[in-house]
Amino acid sequence: MPYIRRNAQAQIESLHHCAEHSEQEFLAGSHPDVQAFVGAAKAMDDDFSSLDADFVRVIEDVIDTLLAKNILNITDLPAEAQAKLLTRRRFRHSASRNALNLFAPSGSDDVI
Repeated sequence: MPYIRRNAQAQIESLHHCAEHSEQEFLAGSHPDVQAFVGAAKAMDDDFSSLDADFVRVIEDVIDTLLAKNILNITDLPAEAQAKLLTRRRFRHSASRNALNLFAPSGSDDVI
């Protein structure tokens, strides 16, 4: 299935369902070069997923700040967005409540 385009170093730079140019070669999907390229693309997708997760947290913090400063009301957001924000907030709250907090005040001066 994959028609490939190679760069000047003879590495695959893109895969295609059909040949776009006569210089594109056909390789089987099981060819090691194709598998290496797909593996590299998967690793890049994993990196983007990690960045996306971090960015979602940033956006969530920005929304929380806007809500705290009364610049934005939760009701200004669509119902689906409200539900997602509240679900994430409940999850984060329950996760932090179950976390080990070594620096929480215990009311005791005992050293462990």
